[in-house]
Amino acid sequence: MRSAHPTEQAVGMDHYVSETDGVGGRLREDDADFRVRELERFDTEPVDAPTDAYPHLVFRATLRGWDTNDFASRLSDALGISRERVNWAGTKDKYAVTTQLFSVYGADPADLPEIDGVEIEVLGRAGRNLEFGDLAGNAFELVVTDPERPDNAAAITDELRAFGGLESGGGGSESSESATSIGVPNFFGQQRFGSRRPVTHKVGLAIARDDWEGAVMAYLGNPTDAEPEGTQEARAFVEETREWQEALERVPHRLRYERSMIHALAEYDGEPGPEQFRAALERVPSNLQRLFVHAAQSYAFNLMLSERLERGLPFDRPVAGDVVCFSDTDAPDGLALPDTDRLQRVDERRVDSVTRHCERGRAFVTAPLVGTETDLADGEQGEIERSVLDDLGLEPADFGLPGEFNSTGTRRAMLLRTNLALETEPLTLEFALPKGSYATVVLREYLKVDPVDLG
Repeated sequence: MRSAHPTEQAVGMDHYVSETDGVGGRLREDDADFRVRELERFDTEPVDAPTDAYPHLVFRATLRGWDTNDFASRLSDALGISRERVNWAGTKDKYAVTTQLFSVYGADPADLPEIDGVEIEVLGRAGRNLEFGDLAGNAFELVVTDPERPDNAAAITDELRAFGGLESGGGGSESSESATSIGVPNFFGQQRFGSRRPVTHKVGLAIARDDWEGAVMAYLGNPTDAEPEGTQEARAFVEETREWQEALERVPHRLRYERSMIHALAEYDGEPGPEQFRAALERVPSNLQRLFVHAAQSYAFNLMLSERLERGLPFDRPVAGDVVCFSDTDAPDGLALPDTDRLQRVDERRVDSVTRHCERGRAFVTAPLVGTETDLADGEQGEIERSVLDDLGLEPADFGLPGEFNSTGTRRAMLLRTNLALETEPLTLEFALPKGSYATVVLREYLKVDPVDLG
């Protein structure tokens, strides 16, 4: 194994699994160099279906230069409705061309505004809003700009094929002549924590420890060199003074969520306590509240995968004590989609039979996203999970939190397999991933650069 970039190590990704030097270069030279298309599984009725039974308008939007949250805010403002009435299945970031589904409660096609950088295709109506489970995965087409060693991509592919247990061609979808099956650790990518300012997991860890003040300050403070100097100075001022009213004059207006928190604290007549700090956190959108806790869970998950790598345990097959999940039989063709509602604990008697399921892409070894209902693994993987939680000062019951912060937990596949197609002029990677997996955890193995150049 090869040590990862220090910024990745800070969010629990300690290693690359490929030894070959990266191709170098960078992504997103242009938005069109990073294309993402959702793999959908959501049925709609005709657009003229009765609105009493089907009140949600569903449309496909292609966004250029729009973060999903920002687009939802812009759309809700134009429609004059609460942003909570706008829903989507997966969050995409700004520096890309993305195609994804949205639903809007109580809207008609004629209501939809024209917005720069947005193309809208109305699909129909639905009886409920879109949810995360309605997304099967995402297809990516990504161009690497100015690669230094493009020929190394082939050797990296061979190493990732071996890591995924795919030397003999097993494991999920068959490779085509133009694509090769590979495997990488299913880490949560850098953007889960903040590509330039990785702090969301720090906020979530503080919340899980019932430290509401620490959670707010982790978000408002923590200046980094990747930010403009004025922003760094404003964050440092907040950390040092807690002068909330003056902070509003210093914190840039583009930092909307920070300003929402500061407004809540400035409105309080007195020294804020835990209730006031929690209320400040609850000023941000509900999906961001959930993201804080999810980022803490993701950080612990990354640490568990890194420790499994350190111990030399396999990712493509189980050892005694592991918990596996089975594949989703309704997944789109060519997409290996784990179903974490179908779990099985693997004892010594079942290792061989479950290994065969894993070789065929029908089962996946998992680690926990810890929550109140989490049952930890047995055996050596169980030791890893308990050790990581002990080091973080956490236990499953700590995630029994108020409101949007509460989490029952789930499990997640450790290995990410995909069919990857490479083109050399320009260096282009095409692949599809199941929902919740990150393109950057594939790309980091190929480029091996500062994660800022991946994000």
